[in-house]
Amino acid sequence: MCGVCGWVDFDRPPDRETVRAMTATMAHRGPDEHGLWADRHAALGHRRLVVIDREGGRQPMGDGPVLVYSGEVYNHRELRAELPGCRTRSDTEVVLRGYLAWGEGVLDRLNGMYAFAIWDPRTRELLLARDRLGIKPLYYHRTPGGVVFGSEPKAIFASGLVRPAVDRDGLRELLSMVRTPGEAVYRDLREVPPGHLVRVRRGGLSLRRYWALEAREHRDGPRTTVATVRDLLRDAVERQLDADVPLCALLGGGLDSGAIVALAQDAAARNGAGRIRSFCVDTGWRPDEMRRTPDAPYAREVARHTGADHAELRVDARELTSPALRSAILRARDLPPLGDMDGSLYLLAREIRRHATVALSGEGADELFGGYAWFHDPACVDAATFPWLAMTRALGRQAVYEPRSRDLDVPGYQAQRYGEALAAVPRLPGEDPRERRMRELCHLHLTRFLPHPLDRKDRMGMAAGLEIRVPFLDHRLVEYVFNVPWRLKTRDGREKSLLRAAAGDLLPASVLARAKSPYPAVSDPAYHARLRDEVNALLADRSSPVLEILSRPGVRALAAMPPTGAQVVRLGLERVLHLDAWLRAYRVRLDL
Repeated sequence: MCGVCGWVDFDRPPDRETVRAMTATMAHRGPDEHGLWADRHAALGHRRLVVIDREGGRQPMGDGPVLVYSGEVYNHRELRAELPGCRTRSDTEVVLRGYLAWGEGVLDRLNGMYAFAIWDPRTRELLLARDRLGIKPLYYHRTPGGVVFGSEPKAIFASGLVRPAVDRDGLRELLSMVRTPGEAVYRDLREVPPGHLVRVRRGGLSLRRYWALEAREHRDGPRTTVATVRDLLRDAVERQLDADVPLCALLGGGLDSGAIVALAQDAAARNGAGRIRSFCVDTGWRPDEMRRTPDAPYAREVARHTGADHAELRVDARELTSPALRSAILRARDLPPLGDMDGSLYLLAREIRRHATVALSGEGADELFGGYAWFHDPACVDAATFPWLAMTRALGRQAVYEPRSRDLDVPGYQAQRYGEALAAVPRLPGEDPRERRMRELCHLHLTRFLPHPLDRKDRMGMAAGLEIRVPFLDHRLVEYVFNVPWRLKTRDGREKSLLRAAAGDLLPASVLARAKSPYPAVSDPAYHARLRDEVNALLADRSSPVLEILSRPGVRALAAMPPTGAQVVRLGLERVLHLDAWLRAYRVRLDL
């Protein structure tokens, strides 16, 4: 895993030292090596986390077209066999030589997570590409003479060509709990949408979509469907075990991570690779409306059952409110963090990095197989909005998102984005109305909700120099399961029953029977009390920038709410504090 950045200018040579400074902002993404390349119109920077072929994977790479690349291509061995002249074992060289052989068509052949830039001096154009599901990030800013780009906004801000500013739409995006493809919150900053290619020429910039989910009739019966899911997941896990550095897995004690650990351990045993290391975080569990059981005992049981070498990290509330940790996760995000869930994940990644460089994780399973509670709540399913918004409104979380000015019209923005998202869903003629609706919900999650957990894992992992891979988002598995009818996905009347059937012989019965439990969150009343005190202090601070955005009475009411049984209150308090810290630390200009 790495960080990429660059500056292309058709009117004047880009400044090398500026690109060097841009590259330096992402040292955490690539602590092992760094590189810089420049010619008359382009300068490219790279930070490298060595995972495969230390000597052969150095970047920028190329003596014609030049590549800077972040990510992993899991089918690089098969592709290398089709590409004569490869001199290394590096998947980076496969991407570059694939481009030389197939042009943009190389994107159709890649299986992996990636974000890369290719400057082609033959055509004097820059290509920016991002993987199908948007696992790896890539941002850009148009300039009068070309473009600057980077894996993280901080790299682009370091160019001095654009400053952190947020306009009305950016603020509404931030407050809406919706991720619109291509939107980056900051004004004049864009994100390459998943499955897209950006081409930059002297004449301007163009955007092309090279992959999208398609609606196809599912012809397999239940037994074949289960077997196919198992085979696709097994193959994805085995491919993603490829590394020249120590590798491990995140294990939360649930179905998703348990299946990955079991398949990884089975592959490791067959290949004589020994025991897979697994890691779990413990924030001091207490039951709440979303988490009925603790993760740690189930994670231990999965480890015993599979033979994994397991370890736990205990995180207390005091550590999660430390200024140093808050600053670290804010700088990792470049946007307001998600409070203690970001903090504990960062601490876990930092601990794991002492033992491993690569970790497998279970992101994508809930979106793909229907694991979230709102998939199974008729009111949320039938709501004329994103189902996760319907549930948060039912739980009373919207108070923290009440803006100071009604002119922002956040509900109207959410409705607009919901309409756009629905219009993008592929359809099957004559599909049963319920199946049609559940297809819509799956598509909404894969395109508008999934970016939240993916961004979180990428930023917190890479802040610690840890590459996190997500086998459930192998595009072959995603394409197949997206088209499995809902009646098969819930074949036993429970959430994710298709996945449970596919992994049924891999896990202990207690884990297979366990209801979904989200990522652990702090439930210590002392943590809530600290947050409340900080928010009350903020309310007394006349210089607080967040109170230019959020309703002061709404924030005061939030601070007065008791901590009993409501994680949404804690999340609201964290949101207020992190919004304020972000506005201060990044000196964000509000153009409302």
